[in-house]
Amino acid sequence: LAVKDPTAVERANLLNMAKLSIKGLIESALSFGRTLDSDYPPLQQFFVVMEHCLKHGLKVRKSFLSYNKTIWGPLELVEKLYPEAEEIAASVRDLPGLKTPLGRARAWLRLALMQKKMADYLRCLIIQRDLLSEFYEYHALMMEEEGAVIVGLLVGLNVIDANLCVKGEDLDSQVGVIDFSMYLKSDDEIGGKERDEQIAAILDQKNYVEELNRQLNSTVSSLHARVDSLEKSNTKLIEELAIAKNNIIKLQEENHQLRSENTLILMKTQHHLEATKVDVEAELQTYKHSRQGLDEMYNEARRQLREESQLRQDMENELVVQVSMKHEIELAMKLLEKDIHEKQDALIGLRQQLDEVKAINMEMYQKLQVSEDAMKEKNEIIGQLEDKTNQINATMKQLEQRLQQAEKAQMEAEAEDEKLKQEYVNKSESLQKEFSQKEKQLLQLETDLKIEKEWRQTLEDDLQKEKETVSHLRLETQEIINLKKEFLKLQEKNKQLKRICQDQEAALQELASKLSESKLKIEDIKEANKALQGQVWLKDKEATHCKLCEKEFSLSKRKHHCRNCGEIFCNACSDNELPLPSSPKPVRVCDSCHAILIQRCSSNVP
Repeated sequence: LAVKDPTAVERANLLNMAKLSIKGLIESALSFGRTLDSDYPPLQQFFVVMEHCLKHGLKVRKSFLSYNKTIWGPLELVEKLYPEAEEIAASVRDLPGLKTPLGRARAWLRLALMQKKMADYLRCLIIQRDLLSEFYEYHALMMEEEGAVIVGLLVGLNVIDANLCVKGEDLDSQVGVIDFSMYLKSDDEIGGKERDEQIAAILDQKNYVEELNRQLNSTVSSLHARVDSLEKSNTKLIEELAIAKNNIIKLQEENHQLRSENTLILMKTQHHLEATKVDVEAELQTYKHSRQGLDEMYNEARRQLREESQLRQDMENELVVQVSMKHEIELAMKLLEKDIHEKQDALIGLRQQLDEVKAINMEMYQKLQVSEDAMKEKNEIIGQLEDKTNQINATMKQLEQRLQQAEKAQMEAEAEDEKLKQEYVNKSESLQKEFSQKEKQLLQLETDLKIEKEWRQTLEDDLQKEKETVSHLRLETQEIINLKKEFLKLQEKNKQLKRICQDQEAALQELASKLSESKLKIEDIKEANKALQGQVWLKDKEATHCKLCEKEFSLSKRKHHCRNCGEIFCNACSDNELPLPSSPKPVRVCDSCHAILIQRCSSNVP
């Protein structure tokens, strides 16, 4: 029989126990009710099984007093991998009554089950196997495939709602023993198919609701992100609005300052105008004296402007002449370049002819060598013939005529050779002379080309100088035009100031006349007010009889009122008259107080 690995057997047993405990917990919770308490036995057995699964293959850590073997270390690592687990870890650390790491681990498992995120937390822990290797052996359940299977089974616990009280429970001293009697079923306890179908339907509904809840959570998170972005943009817009308001306030302050400065400037100008009014008359007199000098200056400036315009016209004419000269120079340069190209083509043709003459000389020299070789062969033949003349006397006679003919032919050939040599020598000398003449012509053309280039360079320099002078003269003419414009502007400003001064003088005269009239009217009103102070006019109905004669008032007897005492007399009783310098007629006076009497009309108005 093959010996099995004990660690593999342990992993398989723990996986089967986890399956049984999770399945039993889900079935019992669906039959009993989905909300479970901490006293519920299948739930307690589930935590015991999970504790055994997490303890499998755990490394032993040395402490100061003894060896320590706890599952709180890997569970505490979850908050670093999954940020949402920080709340659970913080609440477990803050729980009172928990003294051991095992009690903290048990509390952590209960809180994770209540949050329905135990599978997510353990999945993040299983993925990071390099970190788990610090706490578990390589053959541990959490390091193998069985751990991933258990994490997958834990997803089914999301259908259960657990309401556990962790605060008052003693988690440090609990004994984790698995009760196998809960998982041994009898024949009577076997459920039907309908119950399983109901459980499956309920689980599907629960999973659908949880998936919908997750989608809603994702949409809520995206909406939160949009709200945050909108808040940020709103804050930015508020900041920009505040900056704009501050800028508006600053601009308003600047406007107020400018208005105050404008008022100050107006006050200063008014004072200045008042001060200058005195000086204007003196300036007018001085202006009359200086006007003649200004006219002379204007005539001189006009004369200078004419001279400058004439100078400008001359410079423009010179510029036209220079431009025409430039065009002529460019045409001459183009013609020179054309002549140079033609001369270069002629030089190339001469060089080709020289190469052909050299080739002809080489051919003639080769023919001369061939003729010399023929002469040498003939001389050898003649020597052989002379040797044979002694031996063959008989043939000598016959060959004398041939010998004479051969000698004649030899002489003719020698004469021809000499003529050819002389012709070749003459031709080579004439070709050498022509080559030397062509070289001299080439040197002459090169020197002419250099001279023409230098002349062109000097012409370009002169043209550049002329351009600079023309630009300088244009600037001077522009400055003169600008000065003329400024002079015209100053003249217009002077005319405007004169008009303003005349208008202000007329306004001052009108104001002075109005002020004098208003002062006279005010004095008259004051005198009238002084005369009318303390008077109390009686009504017409009440004033029916004279105070002296006690007769009724009528058309013949008119009413006269005293300014001082307020009594009313008739014209017959008030006979006392007093002449005044301000009035042409004498004024009636009261008999009692001698004050001026005022005649009343039929109305209450004096």
